Amino acid sequence: MRGATTERAKDFKGTLKKLLHYVGSYKFAFLVVIFFAIGSTIFAILVPDILGEATTLLFEGLMNKVTGTGGIDFAGIGRILIYLLCIYFASSAFSYIQGFIMSGVSNKITYRLRKDISEKINRLPLAYYDKTTTGDVLSRITNDVDTISQNLNQSITQIITSVVTLIGILFMMLRISVPMTIVSLVILPLSLMIVMWLVGKSQRFFVAQQDSLGKLNGHIEEMYGSHLVVKAFNGEEQSKATFKTINQELYNSAWKSQFLSGLMFPFMNFIGNVSYVVVCIMGGYYASRGTITVGNIQAFIQYVRQFNNPIAQLAQISNVLQQTMAASERVFEFLDAEEEVPDKKKTASTKNIKGEVTFDHVHFGYHPDRIIINDFNAHVKPGQTIAIVGPTGAGKTTIVKLLMRFYELNSGSIKIDGIPTTDFSRNDLRSLFGMVLQDTWLYSGTIKDNIRYGKLDATDEEVEEAAKMAQIDHFIRTLSDGYDTPINEEGGNISQGEKQLLTIARAILADPKVLILDEATSSVDTRTEILIQQAMDKLMEGRTSFIIAHRLSTIKNADLILVMRDGDIVEQGTHDSLLKKNGFYATLYNSQFEEVEE
Repeated sequence: MRGATTERAKDFKGTLKKLLHYVGSYKFAFLVVIFFAIGSTIFAILVPDILGEATTLLFEGLMNKVTGTGGIDFAGIGRILIYLLCIYFASSAFSYIQGFIMSGVSNKITYRLRKDISEKINRLPLAYYDKTTTGDVLSRITNDVDTISQNLNQSITQIITSVVTLIGILFMMLRISVPMTIVSLVILPLSLMIVMWLVGKSQRFFVAQQDSLGKLNGHIEEMYGSHLVVKAFNGEEQSKATFKTINQELYNSAWKSQFLSGLMFPFMNFIGNVSYVVVCIMGGYYASRGTITVGNIQAFIQYVRQFNNPIAQLAQISNVLQQTMAASERVFEFLDAEEEVPDKKKTASTKNIKGEVTFDHVHFGYHPDRIIINDFNAHVKPGQTIAIVGPTGAGKTTIVKLLMRFYELNSGSIKIDGIPTTDFSRNDLRSLFGMVLQDTWLYSGTIKDNIRYGKLDATDEEVEEAAKMAQIDHFIRTLSDGYDTPINEEGGNISQGEKQLLTIARAILADPKVLILDEATSSVDTRTEILIQQAMDKLMEGRTSFIIAHRLSTIKNADLILVMRDGDIVEQGTHDSLLKKNGFYATLYNSQFEEVEE
């Protein structure tokens, strides 16, 4: 997981380029947004000038009344006000249209990002998830993508309207009075200096905020995903302490970034007020000399009041863009992560596979400098039952992961019926295997749905037959809804042993060419284990089977036992032959027998 760095985005330009690639898919929509945003802004800029004309007519009419030379031109003022209402309506309509289109575009970009992330998840090797928490991945999919979506929806139109407003107001101010405009612009460099200083200060805190959010999500997912373990080992206080630390990091970076970005408007307002006072004095002077009209003064003052708003908005947007880039960088880091070695364009067929498996000088390490499988060689004939035994960390489960290409070999090869596993597509290769793992996995749905996961087109009769073979049919029928009983994703409403039985039924239904049992009976009682073993013996008939076992009493009938130690096969043979050797296997077996006796 990434730490809570306080540095700016590592590759701002590169991240922006990737984000623009997504945005560029909707060029026409953006052109429409730009058109309507510019139109809405131009209409809004015209309002003070039109109001100024009405003010001038009203002022001149009042003066005419005072001098007795005429009255107020209410008809003229009325026409101006009607014209003004039309301008307001047009501005609002244009703003609504561009907002509607922009919302659709930003949500389409969000959809594409989440779709790409979802597809990327399945293309990443397991090694990536070994070093990245699930919570951090979820944070990129949810929080970071949401940040991009919300900020894109606001930022792009704000940038357009702010730039057009700035140029338009400047033009209108110069049109009314060049000297007053120059005075107003004198303070602009000071505004820009303050803005740039605040942007530089706040940027690093926005980056830290997104990273801390990812860490916080990762911690929450881990703690609540293992809630029972946390409670069983009284880890609540430690969990709360860790949460407090990460939450404090998030709080520190969040309030600093928000505080610094929030300072822009007070600073800009202060500078704007100074400019406003100077303009009022100059306007009064020029009006007294008849150089400009009262309406011009009113319009100019409104323009001065509005002039700093687009500058402040651009400054605010720069902060939002930094936050967007920080979120985008995390998303694109995930999308750019090194993927699994792609399948070959022309892959081998899995038809007529018999189940012969050969390990040929296999070397593997989760890290290149730490090889844990050293020159592994083994030949498994079709239909044989192979047991892999050894102490914890010997590499038993790793062998199975390599067999299914969850990891790539450092060197050597694994072949099925003489064909290297790399010649098959991963999907085809894994369709040959049926797995029952020590760690069961169920998802939210009915019992029937979870069993059918092994064969999605299976009939209800096939599901029930698989359940009978797994010795779980009787239990299912005792439930109120039978096979339609809903279970949650953790299987919390059924016991661990029953969950294991369901996963065994799932493997039976899949009817695989090669069966992998990784401590498949570790979570059931002795009586159930005997029943399961009988069902598994029937399932394994004529099928190549790999059994990883700690309880050596369960693999006495295996055709071949591979004894592993420190990544090497130190012994191989049948149960009886290995006991006669009186080697490492005999030591393991006798130690378990002694434990049972005690």
